[in-house]
Amino acid sequence: MRTVTVTTGEPPLTFEEAHSLARALAETLLGECTCLSWSDRKAGRESPANASDCHGSCEVPGYVEYAVSRGATLRVIVDGGAFDFLFRDLREFMRDMEERP
Repeated sequence: MRTVTVTTGEPPLTFEEAHSLARALAETLLGECTCLSWSDRKAGRESPANASDCHGSCEVPGYVEYAVSRGATLRVIVDGGAFDFLFRDLREFMRDMEERP
């Protein structure tokens, strides 16, 4: 998976600002895409909700494993991990759907 790190500096971004920034970058790199999962470290939130609860001391957070297992190809880490977004190219998704019987 490709990982892109973005540092914006002060003042800290809101979740909405970080998500908008990550989505714009993902669309530039992937074209039409979808955000499969994300994490907002300061707020202690992630999507899907509670994906990391059962992971305990695992190296890979649950929200990351969730996205990877569903074909994520791009990870955008904003401001040192304050926000983390995982995306999948929708063209790849459509190809996968067409290949299914």
